[in-house]
Amino acid sequence: MDSSTQALSEVPRITERDVRTATWICFFAWTFAVYDFVLFGNLLPQLAKDLGWAASTSTAVNTWVTVGTALVAFAVGPLADKAGRRKGIIIAVVGAATASLLTAIAGWVIGAIAGIGVVLLVLVRSIAGLGYAEQAINATYLNELFANAYSDDPAKIRRRGFIYSLVQSGWPVGSVLAALSIYLLFPIGGWSLCFIVAVFPAFFMLWAARYLKESPQFAIRHRAEALLADGRTQEAHELADKAGIDLTDRSAPVTSAFKGESRRSTLVIGFAFLLSWLGVLAFAILGTSLLTAPDGKGITFDNALLVLIISNATAFLGYLFHGWLGDRIGRRNAIAIGWICSGLSFGGMLLAPNGSYGLIIALYSAGLFFLIGPYAALLFFNGESFPVHTRATGGAIINAAGQIGAVLGGLLITLGLGHGMTWSSAAFWFGVIPIFASGVIILGARNVHPQHVRHD
Repeated sequence: MDSSTQALSEVPRITERDVRTATWICFFAWTFAVYDFVLFGNLLPQLAKDLGWAASTSTAVNTWVTVGTALVAFAVGPLADKAGRRKGIIIAVVGAATASLLTAIAGWVIGAIAGIGVVLLVLVRSIAGLGYAEQAINATYLNELFANAYSDDPAKIRRRGFIYSLVQSGWPVGSVLAALSIYLLFPIGGWSLCFIVAVFPAFFMLWAARYLKESPQFAIRHRAEALLADGRTQEAHELADKAGIDLTDRSAPVTSAFKGESRRSTLVIGFAFLLSWLGVLAFAILGTSLLTAPDGKGITFDNALLVLIISNATAFLGYLFHGWLGDRIGRRNAIAIGWICSGLSFGGMLLAPNGSYGLIIALYSAGLFFLIGPYAALLFFNGESFPVHTRATGGAIINAAGQIGAVLGGLLITLGLGHGMTWSSAAFWFGVIPIFASGVIILGARNVHPQHVRHD
């Protein structure tokens, strides 16, 4: 047996059982990451009240936290391309859980030393951006496992997107768990107890990590690069050729993400993702403000739980639908159709007469269904759009672009409202138009046949 064949035989073999185990662990990892990520936004009003912050201070802190989240989310991609997908998942979830504990500590510091405490809080919540970044690593890891284990089973290849959409549904599940924990824990120990309890998922991930195997694609590429570093060039290329891995590009993953075929994916998908997040901010994050504002839709939502149920139920169903649709018509096309339909739905909602409660809620729900759902297809599409060398980095850049879109959307809506725009007008120009544009722009990405399996 030659050395390259021996090296290839040493790569862990991925079985269907390994894939099922990894899929469940990734689901829980994403659910726990979302739990922490959403917890801060839900508790921010109470945190501000306890610390005596003005509304402007609260929004400023949230804006800086969003900027920090984008930077951290971007940094995780190169880490996962260097250290491995398995380690990336562990770091993301454990880091997010640790940030929860540090959030409680930062809150106590603010009570003693206000200025330094606020800076510490922003830094800590920026670290919690590891939780947001986890979805990009999940998509990269499962994309590679599915390609390795299911390549000889056409039926399972056709269901890859739908299976991943089940993992991505951890977002609404985590959001509901966060709301439930606040309901149960806040009366007992206040906002600090809610953050302390969020630490415990880290223990689960450290235990579950024993059952995660590194993706073969990354393991082979990593081994080949180690051989190149040792001067064993022929062995490295023989190993890569046998595994179908391209060693042509050895630039740093960040540099490679803007070169060759990766450049088109990074720029087109990243820009579309950024624009779609302006819509997420306008209709998902600030949706209740729009719906209840007198110059918005003038609807009274006394029961905030109703909004939570509507938004998370539509997100859950939207994930499954677009995961299923992407398996049939291609993920790029499913994303485009979803976002264009979302723009039309939200546009119709804004035009609906105030007082048409049923029509407004129906169009609002449809808009969320078509806005949030395509993210399940998009994150898996990222994995199909990049080679193994830049897959995690490219996905992280695109993922971070969403947070940049959230910051940009917040600034534009704030400026619009400050200069006399109504809520409906601001939502149209800085929500509907960007969503519709994102659906058109994503069509500029390279199309990938849903049954094509990428091994490089």
